[in-house]
Amino acid sequence: MKCLIAEDHLLSRRILKELLSPEGDCDIAVNGQEAIDSFSLAHESKRPYDVIFMDIMMPEVDGMEALQCIRALERKMGIPANLAVKVIMTTALDDPHTVIKSFNTCEADAFIVKPLSKQKLIKELRALKLVK
Repeated sequence: MKCLIAEDHLLSRRILKELLSPEGDCDIAVNGQEAIDSFSLAHESKRPYDVIFMDIMMPEVDGMEALQCIRALERKMGIPANLAVKVIMTTALDDPHTVIKSFNTCEADAFIVKPLSKQKLIKELRALKLVK
């Protein structure tokens, strides 16, 4: 599994990378623009991501804007919905409005409220059929 961790907070990045590394290769983006750029580069090199862990609150371009850009790029590339990258939004905010917007407007596949744990991550990865 190839994943992208888009997270501006150093400790959260380290935790995610440590938890996900046994499951596959992890790249890092520290803001939404880097996530968009990393997504594009991965497709150009014919090694697209299987999953993106996208923090909602990041500098430059926030996670929701970044996800909307990524979904627009997928449509432009002609990637069918069933082959689109899986995106798990991560946030410290347990706000129902944010959750609804992530799914309806931004087309997220899952949502995890921090603090992150191995159990939460594996549960979502299994639900998305990315791990057994």
